[in-house]
Amino acid sequence: MAVPLAPLTLPAPIDYGILVISRERLEVSTACDIGLYLQGNLTARLYQGQSITLNLPPGDVLVRLGLLGGGHCQPQFEQLRSQTLQLSAGQVHKYRIAMSQSGLYLTPAPQNY
Repeated sequence: MAVPLAPLTLPAPIDYGILVISRERLEVSTACDIGLYLQGNLTARLYQGQSITLNLPPGDVLVRLGLLGGGHCQPQFEQLRSQTLQLSAGQVHKYRIAMSQSGLYLTPAPQNY
């Protein structure tokens, strides 16, 4: 008795880039939440020790970070500094949040991070 063969299916090409952003407890010494803005829109709220993974179209992504919350977490002025990240289809791009005197920023993280 012949067994019917399953149709051959080829995996679809990955047409998006993967962006992983981590907020480590020791990197940013604030109890405030951190807002992640993509293309000017609030996309996520990151708590201490949290990370987020996003599937995004390839190309340039405008990223801005800012403190969120009440009381001492409300900045005296909005952080306007942003970064442009270049995402490639099928690639994983890992970043971690860091803080300097100029404010919050993303720094590349190793792939095994």
